Amino acid sequence: MATNAGPLLFVNPSIQLQEMRNTRKKAEGKRQKGEGRRWKKLAILNVTLLAMVGWLFTSCKESPVDTVYFDFSGNKGVYIVNEGNFMYGNSSLSFYDPTAKRVYNQVFMSRNGAPLGDVAQSMYLWKNLGFVVVNNSGKIYVIDNTTAEFQGSISGLSSPRYIHIFDQEKAYVTDLYARKITIFNPETFQITGKISVVNSKSQFGQHSTEQMVAYKNLLFVNCWSYDNKILVIDTNTDQVKDSIEVFKQPNSIILDKYNKLWIMTDGGFDGSAYGYEQPGLLKIDAETREIERTFRFPLGDHPIKMCLNPAGDSIYYINRHVWRMSVNDKRIPDQPFITSENTTTYGGFYSLGIDPSTNEIYVGDAIDHKQNGHVKRFSRSGKLLDEFKVGISPGNFSFKTE
Repeated sequence: MATNAGPLLFVNPSIQLQEMRNTRKKAEGKRQKGEGRRWKKLAILNVTLLAMVGWLFTSCKESPVDTVYFDFSGNKGVYIVNEGNFMYGNSSLSFYDPTAKRVYNQVFMSRNGAPLGDVAQSMYLWKNLGFVVVNNSGKIYVIDNTTAEFQGSISGLSSPRYIHIFDQEKAYVTDLYARKITIFNPETFQITGKISVVNSKSQFGQHSTEQMVAYKNLLFVNCWSYDNKILVIDTNTDQVKDSIEVFKQPNSIILDKYNKLWIMTDGGFDGSAYGYEQPGLLKIDAETREIERTFRFPLGDHPIKMCLNPAGDSIYYINRHVWRMSVNDKRIPDQPFITSENTTTYGGFYSLGIDPSTNEIYVGDAIDHKQNGHVKRFSRSGKLLDEFKVGISPGNFSFKTE
């Protein structure tokens, strides 16, 4: 079992002072004098209490919140992006050291003294930086990935989702609602342009852009919500060059060692105005952009979080459990690779990542999306190696390999 090294968070005490009430007015004559003497005593007590409360508040304000200094230099490990709850602003960032079997929770808050924001979506590590995409806050926070110290931010975004850094001058960030892909400089954190993906043909197919993979000078982007397109972007011109029609709601995209695109779709949901169909998996040649093979899941399944092993020849995905298949397989597997024990309404695993250095498999379980979630670490053969608690709704893994 991993050691939880998350520091305690201290909250300043709140002191509530009840106002003293005047029970009667001053009377005339001797009674007035007697009441006056009593009132003076109460007034002195009131002033004394106010002075004590003021001193306590001043002491609280002047006492700095302890900053936790992390040093992950030389530590290979993984950042876990905990989404938190929508509109609650309780997303968080965890770091896990697999050698020490030690987890550090709330690293952004502990290091920087500020909350991460509302719905952390994903994280991209590049050089010594970590770009944390906070979806409902419309921001990207940049941290030093060895210390978790704040380095800067990118704001003015609508509902950012994922980042792909193309080179030292150009990076792309997708968006759920903006109908554009934003371009920024990953060294200066300045927005430098945009790619319009506006589609005026229908209320659907408005290109809510999601994940990205690069092939030569092309960027392939899946459009998930109420959509069925893969956009093909020319990175030389930063224009949409083409699109590929797939099944409804593609939620994941990867590129294997043979330069084949794999697209996973969830099929929508029952009662959707856009329609509801069997989820699917498509294999597409990145060079010709031709669909080579298709697979279908039973209606009611919800395959998500597709990813690739470091060799690029095995596909992993979640469909309540963790499943694995070869890129050469001609049918989807009929037995899970790793079984989830969660049988609740929200049952099943929620997130998935493969360590590019070790081939080890990390699986996040959000449980009920209310309490802190769990992460389980497995060997490449599926043997449980460790498990530990993280924040609410662990949704994304970002691996630190140096």
